[in-house]
Amino acid sequence: MTLAARLAPHLPPRVLASATDFLYPRFEPELRHLADFCPRGGTAVDIGGWYGPWSRRMAARADRVVTIEPVPHLARRLRATTPPNVEVLQAAATDHNGTATLWLPPDGRGDRGISSLVRRELHDVALDVPCLALDELSLGDVSLLKVDVDGSELAMLRGAEATIRRERPALFIELEVRIQPLEPVIDFLAALAYTGWVLPGRDWTPLAEFDLAAHQQRTVHVADDGLLRRSLAPHRRYVNSALFLPDARTPGS
Repeated sequence: MTLAARLAPHLPPRVLASATDFLYPRFEPELRHLADFCPRGGTAVDIGGWYGPWSRRMAARADRVVTIEPVPHLARRLRATTPPNVEVLQAAATDHNGTATLWLPPDGRGDRGISSLVRRELHDVALDVPCLALDELSLGDVSLLKVDVDGSELAMLRGAEATIRRERPALFIELEVRIQPLEPVIDFLAALAYTGWVLPGRDWTPLAEFDLAAHQQRTVHVADDGLLRRSLAPHRRYVNSALFLPDARTPGS
């Protein structure tokens, strides 16, 4: 377990939120570029809310934020630390409604942000949680879906396909070749006329011109560093998310 994950459960919710909001844009610099793909107004959706750095930043731009977080104690923290225009749903986003098995690491908490509906070797504890298909929420005026579901991206997208086709939001999705092949998600979105972008440096680069799988294989050692270490050494870059935009849009357009 990382140092941050060990300390986090013992910090008051507001202190933890402030620390996360300070460090996370250095850990995931795409958050500093939120204005490039999250227009003002409308509804933004944070799927996999964790401690809420994306939810709180999105709440400053969107009229409404819907945050979906399956881990019960993380959902409670989110309700205590997000602005009034954030609605927190304690559930896992997938392709059906009902109940699903969420897999967590041996500590059974999920503070490292690696809980998933897809079991991997690092998972040891099973927890039954509510699950939902995003389409069932019938959301309107959706501008952005941010997705961090640690391996169940394709199921989540299938459960949101009607919303994506209707609303044409920007999609910011965590993708890691060490968890799953990248092609099924990229091909699914290409069929919906979405184009991928990544931010390996100062500027956005078309995903087609950046070998994301090879980059991750070269820098996978960085992925094992925790939030604190990677935030304090932002030059140690591990790109594990891609932005997908519809209809030939470009970041910042």
